[in-house]
Amino acid sequence: MKDYELTVLFHPDLEMNLDPALDKVKKIITSNGGEITKEEADGKKRLAYELGGQNYAIYYYFELALPAEAPAKLSSTLNITDEVLRYLLVRADARRAKQEEQQEASEEDKSTKSTEEKGE
Repeated sequence: MKDYELTVLFHPDLEMNLDPALDKVKKIITSNGGEITKEEADGKKRLAYELGGQNYAIYYYFELALPAEAPAKLSSTLNITDEVLRYLLVRADARRAKQEEQQEASEEDKSTKSTEEKGE
């Protein structure tokens, strides 16, 4: 399985009741053999240009692990999903993920050192 990043722009009218649309996208991912490793809501934002008569969209970010045939199936299903204005599915950059892990580890080291210094 390979790592992917998926950003979904939901219709802004779903802001108060996003759960059914979100569950629908999660079901599409898992039914195609994928695993959601991380998800993050970025909230409602103004679009750079109008999409489907809308000036705003609700942004949602996923990190996924997908089998080889799943990205094509996922794309074809998201294309016809009414709640989704746009989506972007890209392969995750392994170098960037490794760099982020190293950065998190160094931040943890700094925080433990500072707490040790305060304790002395």
